[in-house]
This record gives sequence, C-alpha cells and structure tokens, in this order.
Amino acid sequence: MSLFTRVARGRLAAWLTVVAALVVGAVVFGLPKPDNPEPVSATGLSVTWQSTQVERLQEQLPSKDAQPALVVVSRADRAPLSGTDRGALDDAAAALGPLAVGGRVSPAQVSPDGTVALVAVPLSSAGGPQSVVDKVEQVREAVGGLPAELTVEVTGGPAFTADLGKVFQGADTTLLLVTAAVVAVLLLVTYRSPFLWLVPLLVVGAAEQFTLRVVESLVPALGIYLPSGQVTGIASVLVFGAATDYALLLIARYREELRREENRFTAMRAALRRTAEPILASGGTVVLGVLTLLLSEQETNRALALACATGVVFAMLSALFVLPAALVLFGRGLFWPFVPRVGAAAREGRLWGRLGALVVRRPLPVAALATLLLAGLALGGLGIRTGLSETEQFRERPEAVAGAETLARAFPAGSTQPVAVLTNPQAAPRVLAAAEAVDGVASARPGAAGDRVAQVDVVLTAEPGTAASDRAVVALRESVAAVPDSAPPTVSGADAPDGALVGGSVAATYDSNEANTRDLQLILPIILLLVGAVLVLLLRGLLAPLLLVLTVIASFFASLGAAWLLFDHVLDFPALDSGVLLLAFVFLVALGVDYNIFLVSRAREDARRTGTRDGMLSALRVTGGVITSAGVLLAAVFAVLGVLPLITLTQIGIIVCIGVLLDTLLVRTVLVPALAFLLGDRFWWPGRISGHPDAPAAGAPGAAAEPVAARD
Repeated sequence: MSLFTRVARGRLAAWLTVVAALVVGAVVFGLPKPDNPEPVSATGLSVTWQSTQVERLQEQLPSKDAQPALVVVSRADRAPLSGTDRGALDDAAAALGPLAVGGRVSPAQVSPDGTVALVAVPLSSAGGPQSVVDKVEQVREAVGGLPAELTVEVTGGPAFTADLGKVFQGADTTLLLVTAAVVAVLLLVTYRSPFLWLVPLLVVGAAEQFTLRVVESLVPALGIYLPSGQVTGIASVLVFGAATDYALLLIARYREELRREENRFTAMRAALRRTAEPILASGGTVVLGVLTLLLSEQETNRALALACATGVVFAMLSALFVLPAALVLFGRGLFWPFVPRVGAAAREGRLWGRLGALVVRRPLPVAALATLLLAGLALGGLGIRTGLSETEQFRERPEAVAGAETLARAFPAGSTQPVAVLTNPQAAPRVLAAAEAVDGVASARPGAAGDRVAQVDVVLTAEPGTAASDRAVVALRESVAAVPDSAPPTVSGADAPDGALVGGSVAATYDSNEANTRDLQLILPIILLLVGAVLVLLLRGLLAPLLLVLTVIASFFASLGAAWLLFDHVLDFPALDSGVLLLAFVFLVALGVDYNIFLVSRAREDARRTGTRDGMLSALRVTGGVITSAGVLLAAVFAVLGVLPLITLTQIGIIVCIGVLLDTLLVRTVLVPALAFLLGDRFWWPGRISGHPDAPAAGAPGAAAEPVAARD
C-alpha cells in the first residue's frame, strides 16, 4: 500500500470518527429528560433508619405539609426589645398571616432576657422545594419593613433549604468556567504551543458536557434521585481531570512516536497501542472505585457513583477515539514551535532522568526518607474532629445561619430544629413525660396528632449537629422506646418498631453520620481489593501491586493529616464533615494509583529490553514530565471545588488536591522507583521480566529510537 493511500485512509477514518462523535452527541442532547424521582428521604437514607421512618409517618399527620420558618428579631446593640419594637413586630406578624398554613401566625415569643423575639410561620411544603424557597423569600420581604435599628433574620428548616439553594445557584456555570480556565492555562504552560492546547481542551470540554447530559437521563431512569449542584459539580471536575490526564499521556506518547515515524497516522496507531492499556487500567480502576459507592447507605453517594463512573467511561472514550482523530487531522504543525521531527532528540525528560540517577544510587535512604515524610504528615491528623453542625456547613454565613446563632443566644440552641418523636395517640402523654426527663432536653410539648399517629416536639439544649445533640438523640431514643405500648404504625419496608421513634432533622443528621461510618467500614476494604485486582491483571504479579496499594494508602493518610493541619490552623474549619472521609478515600485511591499505573506499566514495557533497573530509569525519564503535568492539573482541578461556599466540597477538593500532589511528586517520583531499585527483578514477583544485556541502556545513544518490543 502506497504512502498516499495510507494517509488518505487514515484521514478518512479520522473524519468519520469525529463526525460519528458529533452525531452521537447530537442524538444524546436531543433525548427527552426523564422526571427526577422523589428522594427516598430528606437525608437519602432508606426506611431501615429511624429518621426516615419518622419522615414517612409524618405524612399521616394533619400538618404534614407545614414547615415552620422562624423570624428572629433582635437589636444590633443586643439590648432588650422595647415596647415600640414589640409593637412593630406584632404588626409584622399579623402581615405574615396570609403566608402561613391556616392563615394566621401565633404571637411572638420573647426570650427570658427580653433581647430576642421569635415568630414561627408555618409554611406549606406543597409544590416542592422551589415553592418553599419562594415562600421564604416572601417572608423575608414581608418583615423587611421593620425599623432599621432591629436585626431581622429568617431561619429554620425552610430558610436553610432556601439558602443552600442559593449556594448552588449558578454553581455549574461558575465551576465549568473556572475549571476550563485552569485546564487551559496548565495545558498552555505544559505544551508551550499556541495551538496544541486547544484540541484537548475542546475534546475534554465536550466530554464533560456530554457526561452531564447523559447523567441527567441515566440516574433518574434508574430510579435514583439526582440532586443538583454537589453530584454534578464533583462529576464535572472528575471528568475534566481524568480526561485531561489521559490526553496528556496520549499526546506525550504520540509526540514520542512522531520522532520515529514519518507517517503521523502510523505514529498515532503506535501511540494508541502503547497507551490504551494504561488508560483502560487507570480508567477501569477509577470506575470500579467510584462504583463501590453504590453500596453506600446514602442515596446521594449512589447517584455520585453512577455520575462519576459514566464520566470516566466517556473520558476514556474521548482519549482513545475522539482525541486521536482530532490530533492527526491537524498534523505535526499542531505542535509548533516545538514540532517533533523524525530522528530528533527528545527535549523532555532530562530533569527526571537526573532525579532517577540520584535515586538509584541510594534507594534505601531515599525510600526511608520518603516513608518518614508521609508518616510525619499523617501524624497531623491525630487530633482530627469530625461532624459539622448545621450552622457550620457554609463557608459564607447566610441569613439562616445568622438567625440560628442569634436564636441560640437567648433560646435553647435546638429551638431552630425541634426533634420529632412519633408514637400512637394513646401513648403520647407517657412519651411526653419520658422525653422531658431525658438529660439534654430543654422542653417537650404535644405536637400534631392524627387517628393513628401523634407527634411530640422536643427541643434540645445543644446546637443541632453537635456531639452533645447526638448524645441527646441517643438518650431520647432509648428513653421513649422503653415506654410500654408506644410504638407507632409500621412503615412499609421496615421492621415493626419496639417503641416510639425519634426523627426530625437533628436525628437525621445523627443517622447520616452513623451511615457514613458504616459505609467506611464496608467500602474501604472493597475498593482496596478492586484496585489491587486491577494492578495484578495489569502487571502480572503480586508484589508490585501490593506495594503500590500500600503507597496509595500511605498517601491518603498523609494528605488527610496535612489537610487537617490546614483546616484547623489556617482555614479555621471547626471539624471535618463526616461524609468527606469516604469520598476523599475513594477518589484518592482510585485517582492516586493512576500515576503509578502510568509509570510502572511503562517501566514493565521497557524492562523487557533492559531489565528492571534501566527500565524504571527509562520510564521515569519518559513519563516524568507528562505525569507531573497530569498530577498538577488534576490537583488544581479538584482545588476548584473550593469556589463553592460549602465546607464539605472545599474539604474534599483540598484533601484530594494534596493527595494527588503527594502521589505525583513524592510517591511516583521517589518512593516507587526506590522500591523498584531495591528489589530489582523481584519487584515483579511472581512474574518475570526478561532483560536483554545487549540492548542499549536507557538514555544511551540510539535507545530512544529503538523499536519497542511487542507485548507478551
């Protein structure tokens, strides 16, 4: 076949691939979006959890569609409210009547010290979350005319829902723009070309948008509620990071092959043969890792598992099909001004070659120092605190948080979110008496009652979400469950309760924390086993996969310790959100092992010709630049989660950012090569690497141009 024919066929195949991708994208974007199903509960927990059972039973109460918004009024100087102030508040309360369920609002409650007044406005929850948000805004507008010397804040459950919605308002656009800008700058710095960076950026951006559209259809179609903001934000960042990493790996190998092959289509086929296995292994590791979240008790984590797995699949497809086609269409000129020519010496890798030479001379001290550094960073997490209260969830202080803090100054801290105790009407008086006797309970009073279910409203002395409120919830559950014949009706899908049930948002937060603990205990060993299995299949050995998994675990604990020092002493975060540990571990293990895969798979390939020592030196030299660029880029992309004013996402972003940097700059660069140099061919045990003594050593003249042996 002539050169002209090969070029023509290659160009046609490239155009057909690009056109096919555009057609598939158009079809997907044209599909109708299914309706998002209702969440299984406010927390995403199943009916096996007591707070969810209470939520279901509350649907039988006459007030099932009512949620109280709390109007909190105080003076800026914290002085007692005057008679004039109270009169103005009474007038405002009367004006709130048309917004309340039942058409009237109870008189204001004034704190014992007279400094804070509280007006409860029961709002209808019919119409969904957006309707609640609209009603909260109407309440805020209605009380906006109070005298200027008064501080008026609307808090309570509906207000927190409204303010949380504001946090994510426009978040997808902001996250997309910031992420794309970060990726564009880093690609421009990496390639130092005015044109090359545009191609991977456009392909990656298209993959991210394609992913979000597919997720909007896939997750609801599987019957899982898709929350906006958090799930799509993390999935978007993951797709940008993973797809760009794969693009960097492919382009680096393509540039290397262009120095060996005149025909760019032949060079791309060779690059794909060499990079397909590590990309598939890397992507497969991430997919399997995030899919372990399907075992989570939290519905949000299950939605996140599907969204992230879908995104990584499309990231791999874009790197293995669309990006190669786009690159070969533009030819070598795309790399200008550093155009790779046949026979030209490689410009990259010199720094990493010198570093490898330093490590190989003293591998044992280097490995020991790297391990000590990781252990020292891990010690930073010894004093870690977990569990954020409701008012500590936001980096910015919204009105609902400010109102809750004002209320806590003069009323019991739990006034914003009373605990709901559900029982049967006959046992309600006895349950009320049992609740009042519990340590940590400020007050208890009868609530709404129906034919089969009655509610007792309990106010705790502790702020919702704190350790003290958790202890009070546990004690309250034990106390009311012991009341004879106090069990409410059985909820479908749940076991018959032994006694009264305790729920509400405070108890739901406690249940969520317990669910996160269970998820950690179940999912952590499973993801480690899955990652280890992928490494065994890739490397055809046992010792190297075991060492790589251990380095990733060490990197996780080191990043957690370093991040906690930052959270505690610099950012002044009160604690680590209980759900952060699981997500950070899943992402760090799945993503952190990628760079080891890129390095060690190349080392194994080169070791077939030169032996383990020179193979690792060659792999470090050739992959050092691209892996470092990929790691820095992925770390920067996850750090972008910090643009959202929610502490949970900021903490996930920072922990993953630090962990990826450790994996890239310390574990992959120093620790793993040192271990390989120490063990030699035993590194691949029980597999074998057959080096050829006559082959040119890494870095020797002619070594770069020598054809790579076929894989076995």
